[in-house]
Amino acid sequence: MTMTLDGEAQAAPMRERDGLKYPFDARPEPGKTVEVASGIHWVRLPLPFQLNHINVWMLEDGDGWAIVDTGVASSASKDLWRQTLAHMGGKTVTKVIVTHLHPDHVGLAGWLTKKFNAPLYMSRTDYLLCRTLVMDTGQPAPAEGVLFYKAAGFPDDQIETYKQRFGGFGMGVHRLPQAFLRLVDGQELQIGKNRWRIVVGRGHAPEHACLWCPELKLMISGDQILPRISSNVSVFPTEPDANPLQEWLDSCHHLRGLIPDDTLICPAHNEPFYGVKRRMTQLIDDHEGHGLSAIVSLGCNMAIPDTSF
Repeated sequence: MTMTLDGEAQAAPMRERDGLKYPFDARPEPGKTVEVASGIHWVRLPLPFQLNHINVWMLEDGDGWAIVDTGVASSASKDLWRQTLAHMGGKTVTKVIVTHLHPDHVGLAGWLTKKFNAPLYMSRTDYLLCRTLVMDTGQPAPAEGVLFYKAAGFPDDQIETYKQRFGGFGMGVHRLPQAFLRLVDGQELQIGKNRWRIVVGRGHAPEHACLWCPELKLMISGDQILPRISSNVSVFPTEPDANPLQEWLDSCHHLRGLIPDDTLICPAHNEPFYGVKRRMTQLIDDHEGHGLSAIVSLGCNMAIPDTSF
């Protein structure tokens, strides 16, 4: 779609790339939004990482907004939220919904819930693991972690990098509220006029909650479905015998069978697109056909960004 000067969307030929279709030819400007469906607004926030942006979402919810994902905790992100909410009429925030525990998604959840006295919605596993990881802030790297990475073949310089970066998770996360509302697979949330079904995926995060509205033919997919990069799938020292890659592949198969192909996928990175079944097949074939090894990551999301549009 193209945007006119008064902000209205007009139909335009879809761009196609690798069999996927992209209906929007403009990204949201800082402090503004692009409406991807009636009452569903796309917001883009900067990230201080190699992957330099995140898409977050505002959903009309009566007299306010339900927010899905929040950006990393930073003064720049806070300023952009203030600008965006003012631009959208200064209405309150009614719900803060977080797809999973990584700082670019949960970072400002605590700030927003406190500022607007709004409830936090997360899956139980990701909420509790996020709080656990935040508790490591400023702590030295554990011996178990050092031994794990040495056994994985890390050279000494990478072991030192791990030691230096350990405990940094909490630097990007505002303090979470002491209570939350649990998201579970198959649950339905009423947000404004629409009902959203929670679809849980695994592998990238323990219990990643996607939001699917069949009536709108739209899914907010977080990092579980990305159009041009593959989500980080990592084994960590805390669970050295885990098999997140199998969980990831199982989730890809499940999503491919569940979500209709005419669904607009609204991902956390890159742009909204059509072609979920093809994208799931691409990810499955790439992993199974090329024998992708599980990534041992020192960060939360180290995928290389695609900066083209």
